[in-house]
Amino acid sequence: MKAAGSNVFNKGNNQESPSYEADMSRLKEWFPDLSSSGVFGQLLQFRGLLDRYNQKLNLVSDRSLQQAAQIHFADSILGSRLIVERGGVQGSIYDFGSGNGFPGIVMGILYPQLQVRLVDVDVRKCEFLKVVVSTLDLKNVSVINQNVTELGPQSVPFAVSRGFANLSRSLLAARKIFSLGGKYFHFKSEEWVREVSEIPTALCPFWTPELLGEYQIPGHTGKMFIVKTIRSQRLE
Repeated sequence: MKAAGSNVFNKGNNQESPSYEADMSRLKEWFPDLSSSGVFGQLLQFRGLLDRYNQKLNLVSDRSLQQAAQIHFADSILGSRLIVERGGVQGSIYDFGSGNGFPGIVMGILYPQLQVRLVDVDVRKCEFLKVVVSTLDLKNVSVINQNVTELGPQSVPFAVSRGFANLSRSLLAARKIFSLGGKYFHFKSEEWVREVSEIPTALCPFWTPELLGEYQIPGHTGKMFIVKTIRSQRLE
C-alpha cells in the first residue's frame, strides 16, 4: 500500500538525471557483492526517488546529488557495515534525523534482519521516507514522525545518525531515551576528535565515547569515522 501524502508525492515526476545510471553503476565496481544479491536494484530505486523529490523537498544538495553514489550511498554502505558487523547491533536500530534516508534506508536494505526506525520531525520528509519504504517493500523499516527527544524514556537500544548534529548536541538530545548500555553510532569526519573533546563535562558521566572504526570512500582522499557512544549511567 502506497503511503498517502501531499501533492508533492501524488503527482510524481519520472524524469531522471542524465548521469543517474552512470553514477550509480560505480557502486557495482566498488561493491561487486551487491549485484548478485539484488540489493543494487533496491539502491537504484531509492536513487530514482531521491532524484524525483529532491528539488521540492531539499533532501540533499544539488551538488552532492550529482555524485550521490559516492557521497551518500558508498558512505552509508561502508558505515552501516562497520556499525552492524563490529558494533554488536541486533533487534532494532533508530536513525535520528533520517529525512533523506541516509543511512537508515541503506541499512534497512543491506540488513533485512534488523528493524530500522527512521525518525524525523519534518512531516514532508517523513512522507518521502514512507514512499521509499512502500516502493521498495522494506518490511523491516518504519517511519516515526517525531522529535527525537519525544521518544519513550530508555526505549532506544541502538541508534545512528549522519549529519544530524555535532556530538554534544546529539548526546544532549538523546540523554533520556537510551537504555542503560545502549549504543549510539555517529558518522563523522576527521573532526571527530575535536567533537569528543568538546562534549560538556555534565554529559561525561552518562556517555562513554570511543572510536568504532574508520573507512575510506572510493575516490575520496580523506577518511571517515564511526564514533560509538555508550549510555553508561541513567539519569536520576
